Amino acid sequence: MNKENKLNPSLPSGFEDRWGKKLVLKKQLLNVIEKNFIKFGAEPLETPSFEVSENIGSFLAEDDANPMSDVFSFKDGDKSITLRYDLSSPLARFVAQNNQELPSIYKRYAIQNVFRNEKPGNGRYREFLQADFDIIGNTNPAQSNAELCNLISTTLMECGLKKDQFIINVSNRKIVQGLIDELNISSEKQLKVIRAIDKLDKPGFGLSGVEALLKKERKDSSGAITKGADLNDDQVKQILDFLKIKDLKELKDKLTNPLSQEGIKELEDVFEILGFGKYKDQVQTNFTIVRGLAYYDGFIVETNLNFEVKNNKGKPVDIGSICSGGAYAKLISRFKGIDIPGTGISFGVDRLLFALMQLEQIKVKEQKPVLVCVMDQKYLKNYYEILDQLKTNNINAEIFLDTKKNLGKQLTYANKRELELAIICGENEFNENTVTIKNLKGIKGENNQTISRENLINEIKKLI
Repeated sequence: MNKENKLNPSLPSGFEDRWGKKLVLKKQLLNVIEKNFIKFGAEPLETPSFEVSENIGSFLAEDDANPMSDVFSFKDGDKSITLRYDLSSPLARFVAQNNQELPSIYKRYAIQNVFRNEKPGNGRYREFLQADFDIIGNTNPAQSNAELCNLISTTLMECGLKKDQFIINVSNRKIVQGLIDELNISSEKQLKVIRAIDKLDKPGFGLSGVEALLKKERKDSSGAITKGADLNDDQVKQILDFLKIKDLKELKDKLTNPLSQEGIKELEDVFEILGFGKYKDQVQTNFTIVRGLAYYDGFIVETNLNFEVKNNKGKPVDIGSICSGGAYAKLISRFKGIDIPGTGISFGVDRLLFALMQLEQIKVKEQKPVLVCVMDQKYLKNYYEILDQLKTNNINAEIFLDTKKNLGKQLTYANKRELELAIICGENEFNENTVTIKNLKGIKGENNQTISRENLINEIKKLI
């Protein structure tokens, strides 16, 4: 292959290789998350990467002109199939298919990649890992939703975050829906209104950005125009006044319509249940979160970090929610024709990883192997005996795989791998039944110790 035809080793935008410490930390997070899901009573579910496109649902779309613009779809004979956008739609399809075999209250967790054909950004990818926990069935909503908040708190703290480094924001879609109904906003405009409100805390929006989206249109800094909900001035004013309210009691006094009052009462019930545990202080009301997806119809939750996150250029960025979700009643009824209520949350694992990599407080447990160096090919059998001894005693170990490389090259390999220990045995060591342990992270001149062979395991365990 000539120089002009060589391939460029690159990835499409929004996709990322993960390796080294970053991948080790990701696996640590997944282990913590899965253990907590199981601790809270959930059982695992795994669904295929592809679903029938109509099962994904155009209700997920941001673009009204092209409802399937943010999914990856492919022709499959006379049907269309789509890479899963989230883990909730596959769950709805699964429950509809297997409802008779499932318990009356079904707790499931799923940890799988999802795919979104949208603009990538800081901590936002087009393929990323989600970890979902859902409760399906007729439950006391306050108990189920409080359980989600407790699960978020315990999981993030066991991942290594401190209490003051995250906050769980909750609200209820009925509160906003009641206001929308009271303002006589037509059904075709309602989703635009909800999505406009949901943009309030996004970078570059604020009240003025939401106001523009509630009116005719919004033009961003690049000149791109987003069509608005085209509400009248009074409707816009009342929505903006609502967004300025922070206190649940004040909201209860201001919004008197029955649906809003129902949503407020449901939030009060959640806080009552939270009071029975120890994580109530991690949760606060935030009536500006409404969750843009249309299937949420009650309790909603978003979890945000309280520390600064920077991009690769060192510039502070807003990575958004690291765990979000809410309650839904009609997601499964699209298949069954009857409403089976559910509520759930989703951890954005890769987004959480992006943030945690910037904290020095999280210890990465890499469990690097001990390197058995090969000093002389005639002792190769002996080196493999040492290797087997280490592994038999649950010590990660590897043998250098080239007998022609000198010790210097072998130690260069170990340093590039950031290994901590190397075992060196030459003719003298084998004659005297000793081994030399080299501490690759130790002080030069003090980093070698020669010990009897029988003490090898005990000495290694002291050092790792």
